[in-house]
Amino acid sequence: MTSKSPVRSAEDIDETALSYAEIKALCAGNPRIKEKMDLDIDVSRLKLLKANHLSQRYSLEDQILKEFPQKIKSLEQRIEGYKADIDQLKRNTEPNEDGFSPMIMPGGTVREKKAAGDAILGLCKSMTSPNPIPIGQYRGFNMELSFDTFSREYKITLIHQLRHTVTLGTDIFGNIQRLDNTLSAFEERMAACVEQLENTRVQLENAKAEVQKPFPQEEELKTKSARLNELNAMLNLDKRENEIVDGERGEEEPQKSSGGRER
Repeated sequence: MTSKSPVRSAEDIDETALSYAEIKALCAGNPRIKEKMDLDIDVSRLKLLKANHLSQRYSLEDQILKEFPQKIKSLEQRIEGYKADIDQLKRNTEPNEDGFSPMIMPGGTVREKKAAGDAILGLCKSMTSPNPIPIGQYRGFNMELSFDTFSREYKITLIHQLRHTVTLGTDIFGNIQRLDNTLSAFEERMAACVEQLENTRVQLENAKAEVQKPFPQEEELKTKSARLNELNAMLNLDKRENEIVDGERGEEEPQKSSGGRER
């Protein structure tokens, strides 16, 4: 139904139909019948392996043409975004004695951490729609407040080159700390993107090398398929000869008993 090869295979000859001539040859100990049945199984198995090989190759070709280039481009853009955000963060971080950088809110600039935390919780309580609303700036990043109706949580998205979402809690100082933790994690997250980019490039090169490899059992499949065709031709010839012999027997006159009556 999915047009994909099965990942497992089973050898089953329940539905193998032998001709009358083949059954006679098998009963007579004809070694060609046993060889044919073994080759039927081997050729079917090899064809399945080749189909899996081709399916994997087509999948790799698709990844080489689409998936890997798109992923590499996305990671490169994200790394550039982190670089811009890190630069923006450094230029707009001006901590006071408590280590808090001023936050620009709808009512003006807030310079105390407690007041900023109170203002954020107040904005959460005053929301009438889950849709994002701008609420100011913090350390050079625009802030959007939204409500996630699925998780039932308030969130702030920090926006510059990239978007960084922070889930809020009910603690005044805890929310400010969550914002700071997200901003301070830029270097680590960019390093993870750089590592992922290198891994993706290696995967692309490995895929290009793998897609060039032929089916390793191609010669075995060709040899056994040729021998199977040869055996099939031999057995079909035997079948025709037996059909002629059986037909001639059917035309013989019925034997008569010693009394002159037909048996």
